[in-house]
Amino acid sequence: MTAHRRIAVVSAGLSTPSSTRMLADRLAAATVTQLAERAIVAEVDAFELRDHAHAIVDNLLTGFAPPALESMVNAVVSADAVIAVTPVFSTSYSGLFKSFIDILAPDSLAGRPVLLGANGGTARHSLAIDYAIRPLFASLHADPVSTGVFAASGDWGGAADEAAPLSARVEKGARELADAMARRGPAASTDPYDPETYLGGGLSFDERFLNPGP
Repeated sequence: MTAHRRIAVVSAGLSTPSSTRMLADRLAAATVTQLAERAIVAEVDAFELRDHAHAIVDNLLTGFAPPALESMVNAVVSADAVIAVTPVFSTSYSGLFKSFIDILAPDSLAGRPVLLGANGGTARHSLAIDYAIRPLFASLHADPVSTGVFAASGDWGGAADEAAPLSARVEKGARELADAMARRGPAASTDPYDPETYLGGGLSFDERFLNPGP
């Protein structure tokens, strides 16, 4: 019997075209292939954070998400797995990437398999995955796979033998994510804006911010 899973891909690239999105697409395609080998059909929802940048800031300021952002957040937190890719600026994740993580509820990705990716100018920044990005997802109680995939500028557009190491890393990360998804089974449906949990214990916006009481 064929099983079905859904993957949410979050890319924080700022340009068009974006090497961040290119890496995200490669990771997603490789994971879909790995899942197919396990008789699992995967649906992929891909999101570019740059398309929601203003809405993310508005949500940080007001606590409310416009419909398009709410739909994206719902898709991410209800997915069976997440692929998250950010450019590396000043040896860490981008501000847009961090702002998106900040609008997620603390337990919204609890136990969810995550494949982390990043890209930057040189391989020297590859450690950012482990010392900066991985702890970020640990704070959400997510379950990042062991392999994080970093792509430096030299990994794009080179000769075939130069591209092989990136391909190998992509395949390894995708294999680990597929294994984690197969072990975990389908995710339960959740609503990140459920009033019982969003804004704290079922309080309305007025109760929490305008009339907080004693």
